[in-house]
Amino acid sequence: MQLDECRKKIDVIDDKIRKLLEDRLDVSAEVAQFKAANDLPVYVPEREKEKLKALTADAGSRFDELALRELFSQIMAISRKKQYQVLEADNRITGSSFEEVESLFFDGMRICYQGAEGSYSEEASASFFEDRGSLFHVDTFKDAMAAIEEGLADYAVLPLENSTAGSIRENYDLLSRFENYIVGEKILNVRQCLMAKEGADIDGIRTVYSHPQSLMQCERFLGGHPGWRQVSMKNNAYAAAKVAADNDLSQAAIASARAAKLYGLHILQEEINHEKNNATRFIIVSGRKIFVKGAGKISIMLEIPHTSGSLYGILSHFIYNGLNMTRIESRPIEDRAFEYCFFIDFEGSLNDASVRNALRGLRDDARSMKVLGNY
Repeated sequence: MQLDECRKKIDVIDDKIRKLLEDRLDVSAEVAQFKAANDLPVYVPEREKEKLKALTADAGSRFDELALRELFSQIMAISRKKQYQVLEADNRITGSSFEEVESLFFDGMRICYQGAEGSYSEEASASFFEDRGSLFHVDTFKDAMAAIEEGLADYAVLPLENSTAGSIRENYDLLSRFENYIVGEKILNVRQCLMAKEGADIDGIRTVYSHPQSLMQCERFLGGHPGWRQVSMKNNAYAAAKVAADNDLSQAAIASARAAKLYGLHILQEEINHEKNNATRFIIVSGRKIFVKGAGKISIMLEIPHTSGSLYGILSHFIYNGLNMTRIESRPIEDRAFEYCFFIDFEGSLNDASVRNALRGLRDDARSMKVLGNY
């Protein structure tokens, strides 16, 4: 048999499959109406397991069995998505538990950040809140999240990722542990400076203090000074404060020009970060489940089944609802070796039908899901 003849046969078969799939989706829409009228769930895992078992029972080979399982798993997943769309069109999918607000309150708000005065976190906080709130600092990121939970702060400002050094993974973990929600973000351009006491010079520097992320952002510059000892600090501003207090001309800090001015240090060299478009993304966190009218980004956290194809199934909800996913980050699940939860950012509003449809499907397919915020 010639290749062209084989292709013609495949075309005929594919056309039959297409028509049968359309017929099946029509029936799925009818199923959705029945389930809605009788308050039944869209996703019934036991039913799907029984169907897959029956459909693969007489497979001619192991390959055929796997192929049938994969094919019908996808067909059933597509059918569920069709049902969600029918429910959404009939306003059967309820809105989220988040409250829409016209704007965030700034005046009189208590805003918490990790570090000290002169840190990038302080700068991001002052910039986002337009110097209208009351800023205070704590020692750790966990302390900042706890301040909201304990009623000591209205908002916390946390760095989440840097364009050069990557994610601040501790803060992803804190988002999963605390019942706090993202209500805004601030992208801050970062210009790292090498600073020391007046009278110091680069040739005399022996020790450099800074946050690990800042040291990483400046690794090329630091690589040109292999004799320098690099010491990690909890925060850049702490590093600047230490150098100022120790009054040792062999010490230097990497921090912002704002910190140099605040602690009376002399800038030995500006913009020592090797990536000149260096920026850090800060999130604004609140204990209230609110989102500002017109918000266009959503962050969620998912724990998915530890099975083949589960991540693909999750991502398909974004595809079928036309949603643009902008970021995905994985973090290990505590006390469960080699299992992970996923943090996903995508474009949209909780008011959008496509978003509500996707979230409904994600809740059914994931082991657990938390909407971290719409901002």
